[in-house]
This record gives sequence, structure tokens and C-alpha cells, in this order.
Amino acid sequence: MMQVPVIAVVGPSGVGKDSVMTALAARDPRIRLIRRVITRPEEAGGELFTGATQQEFDAMRAAGGFVLSWQAHGLSYGVPMPSAEEQAGARVLLVNLSRGVLLRAQEVFHPFAVLSLTARPEVLAARLAARGREDVADQARRLGRADMALPAGLRRVITIDNSGPLDDTIEAVLAHLQRESA
Repeated sequence: MMQVPVIAVVGPSGVGKDSVMTALAARDPRIRLIRRVITRPEEAGGELFTGATQQEFDAMRAAGGFVLSWQAHGLSYGVPMPSAEEQAGARVLLVNLSRGVLLRAQEVFHPFAVLSLTARPEVLAARLAARGREDVADQARRLGRADMALPAGLRRVITIDNSGPLDDTIEAVLAHLQRESA
């Protein structure tokens, strides 16, 4: 269905998925981000997304507005099919996905790969506390899921540790993309 490679960016809460995606797009204008629809107010911040009420989200899903949708952390998430304009001149499209929808995404997007970001537990805990979006109990639940394995059957997985400086992670991802396109 797709011509431009799609890379799903996954990892535990606090690993820096959105920071990595934004930094990659800033470094290379041919790296584009697929904007998700989430049932939370856009003012909540944390990432670039389109906010929707649950009723709006359900209507979009019923009308076929998403190629992928799922529930996580009490919210609904949807990924619309990237438009021709979004794909024009793109080297790769990045999308923040839940680990639970990766096998479906692999069926929808061609070519497809997974960028699995990891970080040390103490780094994750500090980042979750600093962002202030969840209470202590929610942070603990998210940290408890941090070592959840990727589903079996994924064809291309790139694993990068994002415990250190963001620039180091960006360089590692760009080097990997360069090797794959050579």
C-alpha cells in the first residue's frame, strides 16, 4: 500500500520516542512524522498530535479514517493513512506506535521497520517524573510495562539505547538509516 518506508517508533513510556522523532525530522527534512489522533486535549502537549473527543474518534474510526487504531492507558489512538503530500519527497515516515499493534502495522505499511528505543530504568523513572503528565501510581504502572517484549514475527527491528544524550541517539539512528539505504 505504501511506497515510502514507514518506521514505527516504540518503547516504554519516558524513553523519548517523541523527542527522537522530532529531532530526526529536524535533522533531515525528508524524514516526516505521521500525526496520530488521540483522545486527549491537544493542550496536554508532550507530542504533536490531533486531539479528539471519544465521540469524534469513534466517528472517524467508523468512517474508515484510520489504518490503525487501538486503546492504551485509557485513551484511544488512531493513525490516518499518510496523504500523497506527506509522502512526496519523503525518505521515511516515522510514527509512534504501541507495541501491541506492530504486527498489524507490518501488514498495512510496506516497507516497514520498527525502531525500538530502550533506556535504563532510572532514566525512564526520571523522565516520567519530569514530564508531569501522570501521577505516581500511573508512573509506576508505566514503569512496570517497560520491559514488555516486542511481538514475535517482526521482520525488521532496529534497537537503540536512548539513555544518554539525544544527539548520540540521533546519530545512531541516522547511521543505521544510511547503512540500510546504501
